[in-house]
Amino acid sequence: MTNTSPLRVAVVGSGPSGFYAAEHLRKQQPGVEIDLFDRLPTPYGLVRGGVAPDHPKIKAVTRVYDRIMAGPEVRFLGNVMIGQDLTREELRRFYHAVIHCVGAHADRSLGIPGEDLPGSHAATDFVAWYNGHPDYTDLRFDLSAGRVAVVGVGNVAIDVVRILACTPEELETTDIAPHALEALRSSRVREIWMLGRRGPVQAAFTNPELRELGELADADVIVRPDEIALDPASAAALAAADERTPERNMETLRAYAAKPPEGKRRTVHLRFLCSPVEISGAGRVERMIIARNRLVPEANGSLRAEPTGERETLDVGLVFRSVGYLGTGVPGLPLDARKGVIPNDHGRVLEDGAPVSGEYVAGWIKRGPSGVIGTNKPDAVETADLLLEDFGAGKLATPPEPGRDAVDGFLRERGVRVFSWADWQRLDGLERARGVTLGRPRVKFTRVADMLAAVES
Repeated sequence: MTNTSPLRVAVVGSGPSGFYAAEHLRKQQPGVEIDLFDRLPTPYGLVRGGVAPDHPKIKAVTRVYDRIMAGPEVRFLGNVMIGQDLTREELRRFYHAVIHCVGAHADRSLGIPGEDLPGSHAATDFVAWYNGHPDYTDLRFDLSAGRVAVVGVGNVAIDVVRILACTPEELETTDIAPHALEALRSSRVREIWMLGRRGPVQAAFTNPELRELGELADADVIVRPDEIALDPASAAALAAADERTPERNMETLRAYAAKPPEGKRRTVHLRFLCSPVEISGAGRVERMIIARNRLVPEANGSLRAEPTGERETLDVGLVFRSVGYLGTGVPGLPLDARKGVIPNDHGRVLEDGAPVSGEYVAGWIKRGPSGVIGTNKPDAVETADLLLEDFGAGKLATPPEPGRDAVDGFLRERGVRVFSWADWQRLDGLERARGVTLGRPRVKFTRVADMLAAVES
């Protein structure tokens, strides 16, 4: 029996996967009503809170999301915390289905002694801090440390390295958070080590991000030739690669290795085949011990890093851990804690191997923290298509209160100040206006209370 009621869907999380899911549902299902929830007043997820401030072209994808909001099918309900202001069970009173697009906000640990010493931070916290995420505004990072280690060789690690190595002049034309800009103006960081446990062919960064390091105004990039010399297995992997990124990365790294330092004020050391094994210090980070590695072929064709027994000590006063994001799940739904995802079958949430009716996932909480922004579109489309298939087959229970007035009234009774799309457009205009006199694209509000007050006034 087919469901004849107008389809109502709650999308929890207004990052890329949430917008792409809403877009596909709107196009495929006439008359659909979609409410896009976010616990912050501001939309766009990691596009606002994770993309580096000096990457405005990547942030331009928000224009696509703005067009998705142009019609009546999709509403934005910001400043609503699902699980607190509105529980997952209460959502089902108002919607046929819920798509959880909550991302992956925690960081994977290194699992080494001293990891929790003051001065050792998750790179994700630093990224959120300099991007003005309200949850991280009050964090403090000791930028008086002259030497810093960044563990990881992905794009997030490169972003952290680049922001630390930028001059104030390079940052002051971006939308970096005001508190971060001021702190970085007085930074004493002069040497930065980026550490990868495997070789350059296995590095996760992309070539544009790697090349940007060489374009910094006042930072030399140092690469040790012996650490980018390829063992036979890595050379074979490079030759067999399906895409050209590893080859281009090798070309860039070899160019760095051949270029003598120019005597710039900061130095970025790109290190491979080394793993941190201990962080130590008298009450705070003072040094890191790293183990030198070699690559060992596995039966599945991958290459495993194996310690050689050789060790080295880096005198550093600050450490950023960037070895992967980890999803923390949704209260009431199962979680694969090791993978950091909600168990699912192509987007249908699974519990004990069976689909949970009306519950879906998209984005990083579905597949793990992989891919770029555009990767979320086919991922979200796959999930949305399964939801539509289930709705068409009559598998989704009709909600007892299927109307926008009902959920709006419920939130009013709870005293929730819902931040609408019109509110966001007003706030967006205010941020841009604050940036005009400073020659910046915007100056962000970084506290929820200030966002609400700015729009109210």
